[in-house]
Amino acid sequence: MKILFLDQSGNLGGAELCLMDIAKPYREDCLVGLFAEGEFKKLLEDEQIPVKVLNQQPIEIRKESGVVQGIGQIGQLLPLIQQVTQTAKAYDLIYANTQKALVIGAISSLLSRRPLVYHLHDILSVDHFSRTNRWIAVTLANRCASWIIANSESSRTAFIEAGGKAERVSVVYNGFDVEKYQASRRSSSEIRQALGIEQKFVVGHFSRLSPWKGQHILIEALAHCPDPVMALLVGDALFGEQDYVEQLHQQVHALGLGDRVKFLGFQSDVISLMAACDLVAHTSTAPEPFGRVIVEAMLCGTPVVATAAGGAIELVQPNQTGWLTPPGDVQALAAVVNQCHHSPETAQTIAHAAQEQSRQRFNLEEVSRQIHEILLRVGSR
Repeated sequence: MKILFLDQSGNLGGAELCLMDIAKPYREDCLVGLFAEGEFKKLLEDEQIPVKVLNQQPIEIRKESGVVQGIGQIGQLLPLIQQVTQTAKAYDLIYANTQKALVIGAISSLLSRRPLVYHLHDILSVDHFSRTNRWIAVTLANRCASWIIANSESSRTAFIEAGGKAERVSVVYNGFDVEKYQASRRSSSEIRQALGIEQKFVVGHFSRLSPWKGQHILIEALAHCPDPVMALLVGDALFGEQDYVEQLHQQVHALGLGDRVKFLGFQSDVISLMAACDLVAHTSTAPEPFGRVIVEAMLCGTPVVATAAGGAIELVQPNQTGWLTPPGDVQALAAVVNQCHHSPETAQTIAHAAQEQSRQRFNLEEVSRQIHEILLRVGSR
């Protein structure tokens, strides 16, 4: 089966990492069409997955855009739609991996008469999208997509509540190459020594620096923890959120935590860093569609505390495979951090249970099989 995958981003995010894993088995007969240049293109090339940037101008429509902004972009999108339509004629199926890819892919699907599969990596709620963008996504998915793959029950439920057709959507969790998280890597002691944190209790936060990702929640919680507890913030600001980074630095200074918070920026060896942490914190203030970082921490054998909203609720069994705290609840987060600090044996027991369970639930081989069955079913219609 020849598949044209579409993704709007040149940057690396959870949706892009998921797409790369999905595309690998089809690398001989697929093309990943991107709407922007970036590091994602290089990563696909490194994996020998055919990739082409189809658009030279950024698409300015954002999650909060309204009708006026959307109409203003139609002229800009026409050349891209034409190019995707012509490209799609050489393939059996179009696979839209993001919302902007859905818009382009849906119209191109109609024009090229190729079936469309939409991978829903978002929670279509007011927390994340404008009313206009939710309506566009649901309408195009209902009318043009042969099938919708949701990355969690939370994403599926939000889609249906927004008007999506329940009979056309199924849940397939993200898959992970579980062996990669057990492979040889830099030792935790080597990393901690290099960072000068050998005697610290380290709480890692792995995400782009953005207000809704909640790094400020962790920093505030740190003020309620003893001195040996510190935080590593791994990730950069994207999408014009540099002001938030400055706010975080000001918060650290105001709380007197300058020696207990390290900003590491983008890091390529995330697995080794996660394994070197004593706890990984997920602190999103709005419901997360899935929560890739949560599963990665589990696979590394590192205890994890997550926000009790969205897909995270489906990933963590409280006090069995991790901890859940209410969104934005600084005191609850601090209590979990202190509990793990004072009872490391209990924390490791829970982390071990999470590791064993996640190796079964999110095995990439099984996830790839589920998606392949969907694509075969769609392609045979």
